[in-house]
Amino acid sequence: MITSAQNDKLKTLRKLQRRRDGRFVAEGEDLLAAADAAGWEPLERYARAGSGLAGTEVQPELLAQVSQLASSTRALAIYRERWAETVIGPLCVALWGVGDPGNVGTVLRSAAAFGASCVVIGPNTADPYGPKAVRASMGAVFSVPVVRVQRLDELPGERIGLVAAAGDALSDVYVAGTVTVLVGAEREGLPTDVVEGCDRVAHIPIATESLNAAMAATIALYELSRKS
Repeated sequence: MITSAQNDKLKTLRKLQRRRDGRFVAEGEDLLAAADAAGWEPLERYARAGSGLAGTEVQPELLAQVSQLASSTRALAIYRERWAETVIGPLCVALWGVGDPGNVGTVLRSAAAFGASCVVIGPNTADPYGPKAVRASMGAVFSVPVVRVQRLDELPGERIGLVAAAGDALSDVYVAGTVTVLVGAEREGLPTDVVEGCDRVAHIPIATESLNAAMAATIALYELSRKS
């Protein structure tokens, strides 16, 4: 049992909560169960002393000190990041400049819900393995492949740029074969050069000026998945 705040394992946990080195921390029994179900083996696993959960036992107050959850946690684990080497079709969502990690995690969750084959992390997009993104993914980070790219030509199939009030309504877009939908930040949207490099642009008709990036990606995934 870990009984000292100066324990080296706790120091590692605190460090990884701030800055990752190819490893990341997942907190909570639901996230750890999702990792188990997806076949991810933890590098280290910790549990609150007396909880009866698997892992190295840690005194409750010490585990609470390394937790980033407001209500503390009963279990957490360290995992090795996994990045796909290439973008996988037939349905991809690419995030370009989406800096909010909560949005990135939510897109991962939506990708899992609508059967997307991968989530692409483009330039200036938040780390999907950061604490907030991992929590927002509700475990989808363990089941949906993620891949990093820097260029549009790394994206497979037809590239559809999601923009505001331009192109066809996304619900009217016909899809055949592999497709990648690109989503930008809520305020800035997709960069001009990215829009120009897409095969087509489309929009989601709404009564206001913009949608949250994660909401827009979710609607796009729904529309495209039902046509595949």
